[in-house]
Amino acid sequence: MTDHSQNGAVDWHALSPDEALSRLESRTQGLSPQEVEQRLERYGPNRLKQQQTTSWWKRFLEQFNNLLMLILLVAAGASLALGQVLDAAAILGVVLITALIGLIQEGKAEQALESIRDMLSPRAQVIRDGKRRTIDAEALVPGDIVTLQDGDRVPADLRLFEARQLRCDEAPLTGESTPVDKSSDAVDTDAALGDRHSMAYSGTLVVHGSGRGLVVETGEHTEIGRISQMLRGVDELKTPLLKQLDRAGRVLALSIIAAAAFTAAIGIVWHGEAATEMFMAAVALAVAAIPQGLPAIVTITLALGVRNLARRNAIIRRLPAVETLGSISTIFSDKTGTLTCNEMTAQALWLPDGEIAIDGVGFAPEGDFHAVADGETRIAALKVEDSPALRHFLEAGVLCNDAGLAKEEGRWQIQGDPTEGALVVAAAKAGLDADRLRDDHVRQDAIPFDSEHKYMATLHHGEGAYTLLVKGAPDRLLAMCRRQRSDDGDQELDRETWEQRLHELSSRGLRVLALAEKTLDEIDGELTEHHVEKDLVLLGLVGLFDPPREAAMNAVKRCLNAGIRPVMVTGDHAVTARAIAERLGFAHVDRAISGHEIEAMSDEELKECIQEVDVFARVAPEHKLRLVEAMQARGGVCAMTGDGVNDGPALKRADVGVAMGIQGTEAAKEAAEMVLADDNFATIAAAIEEGRKTYDNIRKTITFILPANGGQGLSIMLAVIAGVALPITPLQALWVNMVVAVTLGMALAFEKAEPNIMRRPPRDPAAPLLDLFLLWRVVFVSVLLLAGVFGMFAWIQAQGGSDALARAGAVNMLVMGSAAYLINSRLLVNSTLSLSGLFGGRPIWGAIAIIVTLQLGWTYLPFMQAIFGSEGLSLGHWGVILAGSLAIYLIVEMEKRILRGRGMGGSGKQSDDPASGDDSAGMR
Repeated sequence: MTDHSQNGAVDWHALSPDEALSRLESRTQGLSPQEVEQRLERYGPNRLKQQQTTSWWKRFLEQFNNLLMLILLVAAGASLALGQVLDAAAILGVVLITALIGLIQEGKAEQALESIRDMLSPRAQVIRDGKRRTIDAEALVPGDIVTLQDGDRVPADLRLFEARQLRCDEAPLTGESTPVDKSSDAVDTDAALGDRHSMAYSGTLVVHGSGRGLVVETGEHTEIGRISQMLRGVDELKTPLLKQLDRAGRVLALSIIAAAAFTAAIGIVWHGEAATEMFMAAVALAVAAIPQGLPAIVTITLALGVRNLARRNAIIRRLPAVETLGSISTIFSDKTGTLTCNEMTAQALWLPDGEIAIDGVGFAPEGDFHAVADGETRIAALKVEDSPALRHFLEAGVLCNDAGLAKEEGRWQIQGDPTEGALVVAAAKAGLDADRLRDDHVRQDAIPFDSEHKYMATLHHGEGAYTLLVKGAPDRLLAMCRRQRSDDGDQELDRETWEQRLHELSSRGLRVLALAEKTLDEIDGELTEHHVEKDLVLLGLVGLFDPPREAAMNAVKRCLNAGIRPVMVTGDHAVTARAIAERLGFAHVDRAISGHEIEAMSDEELKECIQEVDVFARVAPEHKLRLVEAMQARGGVCAMTGDGVNDGPALKRADVGVAMGIQGTEAAKEAAEMVLADDNFATIAAAIEEGRKTYDNIRKTITFILPANGGQGLSIMLAVIAGVALPITPLQALWVNMVVAVTLGMALAFEKAEPNIMRRPPRDPAAPLLDLFLLWRVVFVSVLLLAGVFGMFAWIQAQGGSDALARAGAVNMLVMGSAAYLINSRLLVNSTLSLSGLFGGRPIWGAIAIIVTLQLGWTYLPFMQAIFGSEGLSLGHWGVILAGSLAIYLIVEMEKRILRGRGMGGSGKQSDDPASGDDSAGMR
């Protein structure tokens, strides 16, 4: 048997049906059982490969694969070996809780390939040995003959050799919602996927007509299988936050190990302490310094972002994607339904007497008609009764039409093809009722639209004659017309003028249809092409447009102000795409790049081109993937929107894949990190704002939590070096870490976005999570807390208090000092010494009230005293603690003022304080 493209590429769409049959050594009567068996053995079943998923317990164990978790596990084991059962149990409990949170955070395993497999047709109508039979689609082989009917899902890639008014919905592959007309004629070798009318692709749906085709590709070699392979080969990128947390975690873990080892060595060598005691001191330092609550607080902050995004119609499938949204510098967006309303609208008419503009967008029958001069100047409002030619054109558009207009649940909807619906809406704007017109002009016969003859024709009887109405492609109808009809009667057709008008409408990005008619005295038999294709009278042209969403226009402006670049990536034609991009306000619309041009470019050429072009048209799946990779190679952080299977690889590769919730396939949703419930580009801009706020709050939280750990760790280190008792035990350190994180740290997760958050540029994903400015803040506040903790501990001991009482004072000083610093943390550089700064955040004071209640219970409840080894404090002790906390707050505010005076963190440079309107540190 001759090789075909399952072993070597063949452009089946460019071959004639006979050439395709010959190539596969097949025939229209189908294969014999012996041939089927041989080919099934050679090519395998018509199915996609299964993907192995990671079991839940393996994913659970993966949560322990970081240094901080391993240090805590070692600390728990060491505590247990030394008889510190309570300490070991507490440490182990924190570790398990953290691991469970991580497991839940990952969510369900990747299911994109599973959802693609579900798109394949389970059964197929096939002709074998001249007999029609129904078989499992998996049993199809190259060379089989398949029949298609309205409603069938195409079971394999077919080269059509018979198409009767066949139309297929190829949105899963091309992303375009308009069904594609099919024919058996070969097309150019380099035709884009959406233009290969001679092919029916696996997984697409037959929406009209019938046909027969030759199976040319099966399983992994189909177009959908090729996308499945691309999807399997795409590596998901780690989000910037996860990379930064990993990097910060490694540095923090190594620093803690070094500090713990140094402290133990000092105690043994310098003070001659027992090795077991110093080992426990090192464990105490490690437990105190490791921010056990940080993973939980980051996860909760991200989860709050997910909840807020869901309220704004953006559904997040993977938590870290919330933070990544704040880094987005480029949005690759589809056009239809995302940037546009997906409501085809008649915008311009060109009649023999001149151009007419139509007001209004969408399906609502609201808008006026205006005569137009010089292509843009509206010179007068028109009424249909004043222009018989206009009325006749609108009536013809309704009669040669199968669509309807209805108001459902308060919203106007088109029933049928949106393009035909636009003509019905235009007539309704003129006060013409489609149902009444059709009752008055009953249709006698019709020729449905077909891609071969590119028109639709209807026959109507009235006043002793037949009227033939024709609607279709302008170039086709101009060739069939001899005359044109105006208000002054019929005239000779001026073909050159009409071609100029056609070009003018097309150059505006409008889809153009022509309407014509013909009077017949009588007709023999059925209406045929013979009756239609000559001696027509042209009525005019209509330019149709899918208008851009108003919200999308505003969102594009917001994105550009925020330093985010929208880029249109569509399967539509370049002229239409450019016109939409220009109306939306895209930055670079002078040029549109086609899929063929992308194919011809090297990776380096594409990396250069992508900086200068905002419109990419007639793109294929591999083109979208290359665009994402090219932008990422330049250091960009990309979002990619999509709704079809063809978008899966690019959605998976993008930093944030954005699937359409209404029009999108399950495969696209599974490959994406975010799903838009309203399919609206404006929702992406809102999601980016939420992502920036989430990242700000995470940085505030980390900058707040780390000093509490630093203060504890430094106090233990100082105690060992000084040869005195530890001011805080490991169990007390665990208590402080958890309550500070889940109460005080949690409050910052609820902070609102700063007013100017969408007026700063995207943050650099390579920038450190804590830059020099924030590291300075962490160290500075850690030293302040150290002074408070050690000072309180030493003061109580100096007054004759026990170690238990001194530790109770030290723990409460640490917690209350942290509560005071929480107010500072609302604004990292700007002052909080104002009513809004002090009292602007309700969650802050709610958290402080909770922590005060917890600490009172911790201090005075007998069972808490027994567990943690503490004693009750006097009123005088609390007075000193409150004074110390107030001092910490005021000292940090003074430090902010000094930094602002020196231009650090603001004053023209980029600031890390979200309130300052910039995003990176002045001390970087």
